[in-house]
Amino acid sequence: MKQSGTEYLYQRRAWVLAQTFFIEDNQQQLTLLAHKYDFDMQFFDQMIEFQQAVIVASEEDLLVVDLDCLYSLQTADNNRTLFLRDLFKQLPSHRDYVYLQTEKQSGRFLLQQMLVESNCLAYAEKPIANDKLVDKFFNLFAQARRNMAGKILVVGAPGVIDKEALQERRIQVIEHDELQSLQREVKRIQPDIVVIAEHLYRRTELIVRILKRNLEADPSLEVLLLVDSNDDELSRQAVMEGFDSLLQRRASDILTRQLINRLGKIRLSRDLISRDRATGLLNKIGFQQAASEVIKQAEAQGKQLGLAVIDIDKFKTINDTWGHYFGDIVIKRLSLHLSGYMGPEDLLSRFGGEEFVMLLWDCNMAEMLKRIDRMREEFNALVFEAEPGLDKQFSFSGGAAGYPAFKTENELFLHADAQLYKAKQGGRNRIVG
Repeated sequence: MKQSGTEYLYQRRAWVLAQTFFIEDNQQQLTLLAHKYDFDMQFFDQMIEFQQAVIVASEEDLLVVDLDCLYSLQTADNNRTLFLRDLFKQLPSHRDYVYLQTEKQSGRFLLQQMLVESNCLAYAEKPIANDKLVDKFFNLFAQARRNMAGKILVVGAPGVIDKEALQERRIQVIEHDELQSLQREVKRIQPDIVVIAEHLYRRTELIVRILKRNLEADPSLEVLLLVDSNDDELSRQAVMEGFDSLLQRRASDILTRQLINRLGKIRLSRDLISRDRATGLLNKIGFQQAASEVIKQAEAQGKQLGLAVIDIDKFKTINDTWGHYFGDIVIKRLSLHLSGYMGPEDLLSRFGGEEFVMLLWDCNMAEMLKRIDRMREEFNALVFEAEPGLDKQFSFSGGAAGYPAFKTENELFLHADAQLYKAKQGGRNRIVG
């Protein structure tokens, strides 16, 4: 393994259990591609070595199993026939795995069924090009950085869902008991889902239209009716009025699981709008929406915030010299580099091109400048193979602003952007606050 001093050179690793010929044919190219995205790949063709690697692997590492390894493991085990379930039993059960599906297996659907039942994080069908496979791994690393955080407002039905189970996934549950202030409460907390009890709907049939016709309403807000009866006429009317779905009142754990699944789909839909497809980070729209909410929380809790705008130095030269494909690698690798410094309450966005914006929670100006300068110095140390035999290192410049000195997301951004301009004018590769 490559080392830099006492620290591992690459931020993450993919541990791969694969058949010998796959390793021999692909290892060098896969490893070089992975390094460009700031992760390393380690290959194993012996189960015992892979098992030991899983034990020491971090939670952010990927564990990859090429199902063709069944044939090499069979040979190594005195020619005893090794079945797929035997393989699964040998994999440590406390982790999830990425499976590379073999074409030699028949019964494709049954195989896929076995995979998803066996600690499957994801699977891919071979053959798959090396660059595409590495890009998919990058997306899994980026996806792991996202969280399920969200808000559910339950109206008129206290205690129907498991708050603790939701809180473990950073999903906040707010209970409300009357209709008069419901619109104001929805505007204040901006929930992802509103669940309304049937008895309240019977009292006010226009309730969902009142929530959704407000021009300021979030168009992605889902309003669900919690029904106690089997009244088809009531259900038909509720759907016509605009409820997104009906939930039958059931055991708490069932309702909780339904809401988790629902929120996951909402998050996925929002990601298509609010996230950058190349890096998995928030895009400009997503950042602005999230930052406004964070600023409200900071005001309520008396916290300081730091906003920074950073920009890769001489990025046009990078593209012009080594091509846009290499420029995309620099952007993706920087996104992973910056993500490693983000806490659970921090925001990180790719605003477009080579520009990134971050909002740091509970962070004063001095702390922010220190943190960003460390990011800058360690990014400077990353080595990029621009072409065979040619290693390059790059830099970025940044500008910073602090809340409450600047009150809104727009004010913070404009000041930090002006400071970024000073950093560029001052010689680049520096942070100005």
